[in-house]
Amino acid sequence: MRQFRAEVLRSYVITHLEEEIRREALVKDWSAFLRFLQLAASESGEVINYARIADDVGIAPATVRSHYQLLEDIFIGFTVPGYSRSPRNNLTSTPRFFFFDLGIRHAAAGLTPGREAVMSDPGRYLQQWVGIELWKRPGYLGAGRLHHLRTKDGTEIDFLVETAGQIISVEVKWTERPRPEDARHLIKLLEEQKNRRNTDL
Repeated sequence: MRQFRAEVLRSYVITHLEEEIRREALVKDWSAFLRFLQLAASESGEVINYARIADDVGIAPATVRSHYQLLEDIFIGFTVPGYSRSPRNNLTSTPRFFFFDLGIRHAAAGLTPGREAVMSDPGRYLQQWVGIELWKRPGYLGAGRLHHLRTKDGTEIDFLVETAGQIISVEVKWTERPRPEDARHLIKLLEEQKNRRNTDL
């Protein structure tokens, strides 16, 4: 049964995409697009590095951008933008890209979907699963936005949920014993915000 599910996911990734994209004549070089798709899947959840993917696939960075947009347009994935309304001036605004489903992501990356694939890097895939679920909520509720935060000095917050005038910070860790160290970036951000308010006073 598990092997059957894996084959269904692989067929969906290749057959659905090929029919959809070729019918609309959206991609000229199908083999290059498949190479891009596998790389995009392998790096799902990460900040997009357009130049490196372009070098690896052998296409122009502008084409990489259009391919990512195409995956969004046909509802294969979505981007989580960098948070840009912070007063900090050293933010990096490049988005993170996620496939809408981890099984599809694994199949597109050339993995066999299942427990073994997930347990090969559980922290990473838990973070992606949380991101997918957080991305769905604003659509269900009809309000809110999802962001991530990354600064040039190394501070990272996995997700920022903007809703009802509030910003909710979310940090994802795979551990049975959370430690204060796991929340160091959240703590640093809160301290900076507190210091900024005190300075304003």
